[in-house]
Amino acid sequence: MNKWTKSLAIVFLAFQSGVYAQNVRKTVFVIADGIPADVIERLELPNIKRIINDGTYTRMHVGGDKNSYNETPTISAVGYNSLLTGTWVNKHNVPDNDITAPNYNYQNIFRLFKAQYPGKKTAIFSSWQDNRTKLIGHELPAAGNVKMDYFFDGYELDTIHYQHDRAHQFMHRIDEKVVDEATATIRKNAPDLSWVYLEYTDDMGHMHGDSPEFEAAVKMLDVQMGKLYDAIQYRKKQFKEDWLLVITTDHGRDEKTGKGHGGQSLRQRTTWMVTNYKPLNAYATRYRPAIVDIMPTINRYMNIKVPQDVQREIDGTPLIGKVSISQALVNSVQGHLDITWKALEPAGKVKIWLTTTNDFKAGKADQYHLVGEVPVTSQHAWIDVKDYPSDYYKIVLEAPENTLNQWITKEAKK
Repeated sequence: MNKWTKSLAIVFLAFQSGVYAQNVRKTVFVIADGIPADVIERLELPNIKRIINDGTYTRMHVGGDKNSYNETPTISAVGYNSLLTGTWVNKHNVPDNDITAPNYNYQNIFRLFKAQYPGKKTAIFSSWQDNRTKLIGHELPAAGNVKMDYFFDGYELDTIHYQHDRAHQFMHRIDEKVVDEATATIRKNAPDLSWVYLEYTDDMGHMHGDSPEFEAAVKMLDVQMGKLYDAIQYRKKQFKEDWLLVITTDHGRDEKTGKGHGGQSLRQRTTWMVTNYKPLNAYATRYRPAIVDIMPTINRYMNIKVPQDVQREIDGTPLIGKVSISQALVNSVQGHLDITWKALEPAGKVKIWLTTTNDFKAGKADQYHLVGEVPVTSQHAWIDVKDYPSDYYKIVLEAPENTLNQWITKEAKK
């Protein structure tokens, strides 16, 4: 055996033994309910700061695009489902906390993950059972019969162990139980994709507004995040796993009192994200990311391959890795579409797809037409659509590193 052949043999054996194998990737995302960005930024939160020091902090937004077809209420379950599906309310159809008719055709991240990796494990640790039963659609045929492998929720329905009190301290005890179950399960079983949801901060916001009580609740959350991060660090050290942690919120609060939300004021729309990942990409650092960006970010980190028809509907943009284009705008002008975007990676071309239907909403296929192809660096396209007369268009911009979509509606054309 010569020197070159011997070296190849050593490399081959190393790969077989796992020396050069990539560490297993796992993700936990946390929604801490109803915390404005300014509160996270001004309070002393040592554990959240520890995570930021390892990774990144950025402001984000919820609420869709103001005064547009996708404007979205800044309400809790609405925000959760925007994160889960990467879409705004005009698609996922959860406009309030009743969750009466979610459109499961816009698939959530757990469904997509399980479709590709049926042997991997998912988990939810939640202070509200509807997150699993209604939003994820656990074991519902309409939601693809997705099944969570581990779930710890429903404690709000247990009024014996968590007797409801007027001060809502029972909700803090539930959050503590949820965090304890999450940390124990992560340490022992290490689910591949997990969601942790905590409610107490929002309860204190509604009851007390901007107040010492609300700040105390956020500081309690910080302690909880420390426990969760310690469990992740344990897994990383003991089992050589790579973990993505994302912590965010579902909405801000009103400027006047801090008690309300649901509207489109700047503070109600402004949220945040804490993650142990760094660096975020040019899109995340140059523009204001949104809650819908978290789902495609996790997709990319976990190597989830999204079917094309689902990908064309996702409103978010990955916050990690390369992104070709962002900030798409489409306007209808006398039988033409005036399309602009910002180029972030100059290589390649943008394929422009168009359909005049929204059959995807009903679980059917839209017929897309390729109506243009221009360099990414052009940042503009003028598309003749006289052959496709309609009051409604869905436009997809397909670039090498990511895809964007925009709608033109009858109201927008007036």
